[in-house]
Amino acid sequence: MQKSDLLDWLKEGNISIPAVLLSEYKRMNLSEQELVLLLHVQYFMDKGNYFPTPAELAGRMTANSLECSQILRSLIQKGFIEIIEGNSPEGIRFEKYSLQPMQEKLVERFLSSKKQDQAQVRRTEETDVYTCFEKEFGRPLSPFECETLAMWMDDDLHDPIIIKSALREAVISGKLNFRYIDRILFEWKKNGVKTIEQAKSHSRKFRQYQNQQRPVVSDEAKVQSRPVPFYNWLEQ
Repeated sequence: MQKSDLLDWLKEGNISIPAVLLSEYKRMNLSEQELVLLLHVQYFMDKGNYFPTPAELAGRMTANSLECSQILRSLIQKGFIEIIEGNSPEGIRFEKYSLQPMQEKLVERFLSSKKQDQAQVRRTEETDVYTCFEKEFGRPLSPFECETLAMWMDDDLHDPIIIKSALREAVISGKLNFRYIDRILFEWKKNGVKTIEQAKSHSRKFRQYQNQQRPVVSDEAKVQSRPVPFYNWLEQ
């Protein structure tokens, strides 16, 4: 074999396929034969042959021409390939394969997978919220309390992280009840608080404001009294 022959062989090049097709084809109800035929259709299209015949495909596969024809029909029925019309530079109309339906299915698969992942993360966060509340209250939540928690997340659209931050704020203030936490969440939403950092900043400002509003007491009174970290959000 001559060096030029090897160079010609290397010039066959590569075909570009989405890696997700290899990892998802089984879940997309594709068989190995259907997958391989799709790859060969892509190869022929990359070489300028946009409508390879079953015989041409069979020449590159272990399946015969009739089997390749059946596989093509199956792929069209499943919506992975479609036959569209094209126009040559001379204005001659011809038929060709399009793999855009396959690409659209891959995009849909990706978006669906992302949505499922996000839903799972959301369920985990919501479960963690219930666990945190029961831990702080030291008991199982009542049906009414569970309904209130669900309303905060589903109706008021409070992020589970923000709800847990409001719970911590209620613990610090010594006012561990749902009415107090609801008031905190209401104030935070009214003031555009959406992150833990914003919640901490808003709480610091509120505490500073409350400290400024407290009456000045004498040094003797300070000694006799013991400071209690109480921040009454219900007075807002």
